[in-house]
Amino acid sequence: MTKHKIWTWDEAKSRIEQFQQTGKKMVFTNGCFDILHAGHVHYLEAAAELGDGLLVALNTDESVQRLEKSPARPLQSETSRSHVMAALGFVTGVVLFNEDTPKEIIEYITPHILVKGADYSMENIVGADWVIQHGGEVKTLEFLPGYSTTQIEKKILAAHSR
Repeated sequence: MTKHKIWTWDEAKSRIEQFQQTGKKMVFTNGCFDILHAGHVHYLEAAAELGDGLLVALNTDESVQRLEKSPARPLQSETSRSHVMAALGFVTGVVLFNEDTPKEIIEYITPHILVKGADYSMENIVGADWVIQHGGEVKTLEFLPGYSTTQIEKKILAAHSR
């Protein structure tokens, strides 16, 4: 079962504190991860390798809808996305956030390492200043080219509109 890897904010904070007490580092990243694809797996696996554990913060369904990626999004519910993410062996925990950005969860749990895709510049990474001020690190990772949930969605829609 993957349910034990889906945490509340308080559980995530406690786990990070436990890591810190034992000299380990928790990596944090966030996203919608609506249709898990090879690009996501590549990115998440690389993020996990930067520390001793990986916490993935997922946008709730309501939060995804406010991002206006597509009227159909999210394609999978937050419950489904949480379980799929928690099933990945290199993911230590999953936490949901309902805000438009992960700023509040980052400031609440204070991860050791904050990771975003290389399409973000350091000054545009939400929570970067907080993590750095609290002795943590902020890193960016390159994406695996050719993978995008939006492109997959367009391909599916195009195939069904014929």
